[in-house]
Amino acid sequence: KGKRIGLWGLAFKPRTNDMREAPAIRIVNAMLADGATITAYDPEAVDTAKAILGDRIQYAANNYSCIEGVDALVIATEWQVFRNPNFERMRAIMRQPVVFDGRNIFDVAHMRQLGFTYYSIGRL
Repeated sequence: KGKRIGLWGLAFKPRTNDMREAPAIRIVNAMLADGATITAYDPEAVDTAKAILGDRIQYAANNYSCIEGVDALVIATEWQVFRNPNFERMRAIMRQPVVFDGRNIFDVAHMRQLGFTYYSIGRL
């Protein structure tokens, strides 16, 4: 409740604007129900997301503006633009360096070495 969450990825897979059965929809609905504020970025699916989610969330112009001042980042789609971010910049603009990675695009040990609290969802 009261947390600001950045969400990278709205489409169900990269290189599409298709949101049918996209995990982002369930994630957004659950976080909103728990009182979070969400800002999302997706290179292709913003217009589709606006038709589905409306103004219940905010939409960012890029991946960095999406995470300014957030308490955590959730990665829901493995877009190429998310794979090689400037981690120092991320840490500097996030309120808390917490990442929930639902696509497992980063190395766990490396993220922890960089000072992130990193949750690699579904990875053993």
